[in-house]
Amino acid sequence: MVTDYKKIDLFGKVFIQKVDIKPPFEFAFPVAEQACFLYMLKGGMEYRADDDHLKIQTHHSLLLNCIHSGKQIQDTNSNSDDEIVIVTFHPDILKKVYDKEIPQIFKSNNQISNQARGAINNDFLIQKYIEGLLFYFENPSLVNDEILVLKLKEIILLLSQTQEAETIQVILSQLFSPAAYTFRQIIEAHLFAQINIEELAQKTNLSVSSFKREFKKIYSDSPANYIKTKRLERAAEFLLVSDERITDIAFNCGFNDLANFTKSFHERYNASPSNYRFERRMRKA
Repeated sequence: MVTDYKKIDLFGKVFIQKVDIKPPFEFAFPVAEQACFLYMLKGGMEYRADDDHLKIQTHHSLLLNCIHSGKQIQDTNSNSDDEIVIVTFHPDILKKVYDKEIPQIFKSNNQISNQARGAINNDFLIQKYIEGLLFYFENPSLVNDEILVLKLKEIILLLSQTQEAETIQVILSQLFSPAAYTFRQIIEAHLFAQINIEELAQKTNLSVSSFKREFKKIYSDSPANYIKTKRLERAAEFLLVSDERITDIAFNCGFNDLANFTKSFHERYNASPSNYRFERRMRKA
């Protein structure tokens, strides 16, 4: 269960997240064209992907691509609370930041192939980098895009100098390589994006009618109902663990109309978003 959640955006996309977790907990990474750097600030987690299992201890970290499905993390110690810091690398932001020349670490290295994750042992410089990020979570008024761009470049430089630099290069270079996505991966990658059914159908190279038939076959539900349900569930989670404005939560969960979000939320949870947040928090107090 998530007990606290904070995030910092860069150029309109989530860049840094700090998540406090109380067992039991399990999180499946959504399929997306991005890579995630996870730092275990407190406690321990287990990473799983098909037959690949890896324990992440305190002050250890993991870099993984999210291009393929099946990746998840879960708590390994039911007696301790966990804290994780996540840094997300978006290809479009990287290209914007490095508009002159892409660094070597993003260029393909053919020595390793099909690398999905890279474990990074306790690294002193990365530990100090994370401590610096925590300062900005505590002092959000000091955050601006210029500072965040520097922090983005800093973590990339630090990763390129670790003992696992070769593996990290393979993972990050995959962000700039064309990827073939399945129907399900396309849906999961855009669940919370500002996108309509027609645009989703275009991304799967299907007509709207064919898209709806394929969606029904895979999810046993209509696209509109399934996507709205997932967005409302995510909004309900954020209402409990975040102090963000309801308007921002609605937008970040894929709703572009506050009135529609409020109406749909009330129909599902029998309470307005603000009352839902207040009542649930009062029960825990």
